[in-house]
Amino acid sequence: MEPTTRDELLDAAASYAETVPVEVDLSAVDWECSERAMRRAGACVYHRGTGRVTIRLTWDAYRAFGWAEFTGTIRHELVHAWEFQRYGESGHGSRFAEKARELDAPRHCRSFADARLRLVCSSCDWEARRYRASEAVKRPARRRCGACGARYRVEHAESGRRWRTHAGYLVARRRLGSEW
Repeated sequence: MEPTTRDELLDAAASYAETVPVEVDLSAVDWECSERAMRRAGACVYHRGTGRVTIRLTWDAYRAFGWAEFTGTIRHELVHAWEFQRYGESGHGSRFAEKARELDAPRHCRSFADARLRLVCSSCDWEARRYRASEAVKRPARRRCGACGARYRVEHAESGRRWRTHAGYLVARRRLGSEW
């Protein structure tokens, strides 16, 4: 039976982790549910002072993916936990990739939500997606295209509103109000 509540998801994830053939001290792993994450399905946080690991799973990602796909996210986060416990660090490099292959875990988990904003170059086909109002979104005149160095514009995906300056951002934000 698939989890229907956040607590059930955390219990199911902890139980599932016991079946994954990876050398992780699960007694030093805490499980949490994230309400804030907008694009990442999970995160693994290492507490260097205690050696504990917190695996934070995103409820909205679970609902978007379903249990069968979400188990890949759990295995992915367990690879991070394995790296943290064994090496004191973790990333998505070759060591991670090798262990992820062994566990049939995705090297990168796909996003479960569409980006709210896009950065689009005025000169080439470069674009980048953003989920939050970062400095690149708020003050695009201070930044340049990641490929050719030209200026770019920011687009609010849902409304189509565009801007190239901080003042433009402020106007868009004010006019969109709760639709932001």
